[in-house]
Amino acid sequence: MLRYLAARGHDPWLIDWGTPEAGETGLDLAGHIERKLVPLIESIGRPVILAGYCLGGTLALGLAAIMPVAAVAAIASPWNFDGFPPDAREEVARLWSNAKAVCARLGYVPMEVLQSGFWSLDPARTIRKYAAFGDMAPGSHAEQAFLALEDWANEGPPLTYAAGEQLFEHLYAGNATGLGQWTISGQHASATDLPCPTLSIASLTDRIVPAASSPVLDENWTLKLGHVGMIVSSRAQETLWDRLSGWLSKHGG
Repeated sequence: MLRYLAARGHDPWLIDWGTPEAGETGLDLAGHIERKLVPLIESIGRPVILAGYCLGGTLALGLAAIMPVAAVAAIASPWNFDGFPPDAREEVARLWSNAKAVCARLGYVPMEVLQSGFWSLDPARTIRKYAAFGDMAPGSHAEQAFLALEDWANEGPPLTYAAGEQLFEHLYAGNATGLGQWTISGQHASATDLPCPTLSIASLTDRIVPAASSPVLDENWTLKLGHVGMIVSSRAQETLWDRLSGWLSKHGG
C-alpha cells in the first residue's frame, strides 16, 4: 500500500516501533505517543497527515488530541470498545487474566498473547483458514501468499507490559477512549472534536475491530473486507487504496 501511495505522488513514512528495551516496561500507550511519536513528528518540521491502521489509528487520534497535525485517517481502528460484542470482551479479559502474571515477570506482552486474543474473536475462521491451507498445492502462489501473511502476523515485536495492561484493562475492559477518559500529557483525548480533518474507515466484515467500535469522525467510510484484507487483499487497491490516495491529496498529503 505504501509503495502504491508513493507511486501516486505521496510521501509516506512507515513507523517502526522497534523492540521494547529493558527500561521501557512502564511505557504505556500514552507514553508511546509522548516519548516516541511527538518527537518524531516535531523532527519532520512540516505539517503531517497521520494514517493509522488498527491500534495505530487509536494512537494517531491520541496524538492529534495533544498536538497540531494536518489531518488524521484511522483505518480499522478501535476507539469505542463498548462496540465489541460482550462475549468477545469477556474472552479478551479471560485471556489477559491468564497471561498477566507471566507478562509482568517478562516485562512485555509477547506476540503469542496478542495472536491468541485475535484468534479467540473468531475461532471458527481460524480453523477454516488453516484447513484451506492444507488443501493448497505445495509451492503454489496461494501457499506462498499464505505463508508470507502468517509470518507477518506472527513475527511482530512484543508490547511493553504497561502498554498491554493499558490496552486490555483501560481500553478493552474500561472503554477509556470511548468515554473520553484516556489521558495523554495531562489532557483527555477526544476523537470527536479534533481541530483537523478526520477520516474513519471501518469494515462490516471485520471481526477483530468491529465497525461499531470504530470512531465516528468527520468522514466515515464503511467497507466489506476483513481486517487484514482491507490492506493486503486483491480488492484492497480498488476498495481502499485509491480512495485513501484521493483523501490524502484533498488534504495536502
